[in-house]
Amino acid sequence: MSTPSTPGYVGRFAPSPTGPLHGGSLVAALASYLDARAHDGTWLIRIEDIDEGRSVPGAAEEILDLLQRLGMTSDRDVVWQSRRKHLYAAAYDRLAGHVYPCGCNRREIADSRLGFAPDGAAIYPGTCRHGLTPGRSPRSLRLRVPDAGEDVITFHDRMAGTVTQRLASESGDFVLKRADGYWAYQLAVVVDDAEQGVTEVVRGADLLDSTPRQIFLQRLLGVPTPRYLHVPVVRNAAGEKLSKQTGALAVRPGDEAGAVAALRDAAGFLRLDVPPAGSLAEFWRLAVTAWKASVAL
Repeated sequence: MSTPSTPGYVGRFAPSPTGPLHGGSLVAALASYLDARAHDGTWLIRIEDIDEGRSVPGAAEEILDLLQRLGMTSDRDVVWQSRRKHLYAAAYDRLAGHVYPCGCNRREIADSRLGFAPDGAAIYPGTCRHGLTPGRSPRSLRLRVPDAGEDVITFHDRMAGTVTQRLASESGDFVLKRADGYWAYQLAVVVDDAEQGVTEVVRGADLLDSTPRQIFLQRLLGVPTPRYLHVPVVRNAAGEKLSKQTGALAVRPGDEAGAVAALRDAAGFLRLDVPPAGSLAEFWRLAVTAWKASVAL
C-alpha cells in the first residue's frame, strides 16, 4: 500500500511520568511514531504531568532518554503540562457558563448506583447540577453535558470504526478541575492538542471511551477535532492493562541490539510483519514499510 504525504500532519506521544516507560507505553509510542513517519508528518512528545501528585521525580527525563536511545525524538521542543496551567485556566474562563461547583466525593458518586462509564469512571448523578445544598462546600468543578437526546457524540476511529456515546447516561457531567486543585486530564489534553496543532491522535484503546468527552470539549471551545486511531493495549497474564500498578517491567535496553529487540516485540504486538534488523536505522525503515502495509491510513 502506498502512502501519500499528508500535508500538515501533526501527531504526538504523551506519556505520564508516573514511572519508567514499560512495554505497554512503548507500543503506544511506536504506533504514534510510525503513523507520523508513514505520513511524512511531524511527531511531538508531550509530558503529561498535570497530575503532579503522581509524577515520579526523574521519570520524565528517563522516558525522554529512552525514547532517544530507541530512535524516537520530538520534531519540536518537548512541552510539559505542569508548565501550561495558564492555558487551562484561559480555556476554563471560556467554558465558565457551562461549569458548576460540585461538593460530592467519590464515595457519594459511587453510592448513587448509576453505574460506571465505559472507561470505568463512576457516572455522575447530577447532585450539584442545580446548586450546592446548604452546608456543602465546593470540591471540584464540573462541565455540564447536554440533556438526553442532545448528548450523542459519534466519531470515526481508524481502528474501532464508528463509535457512539451518550454523554448524559454514559458519563454524566465530568470534572474539569479536581478536588486537589489540579486541572483534569480531559481539559488539559484538549487544550494541548489544539494549541500544538495536533491533527492525528494515535494512542491506546483504554482512552477510546474518553474521546467523546474530549470531542464535546473541542466543540465548546471551537477547536478542531483530530482524527483518532486507538491501538490495542498490552495486558498481563491476568488480563490487566500493563501499568506501574500491575507490576509492568520497565523497558531498559542495554545496547542497540536490545533496543531493536524491544521495538520488534512492540511491533509484533501490533501484528506488524517487521523482518529482523541489524540496526535501529534498518528497523525503522522496515517498520515504516510494515505500518504502511497493515494500517488503514
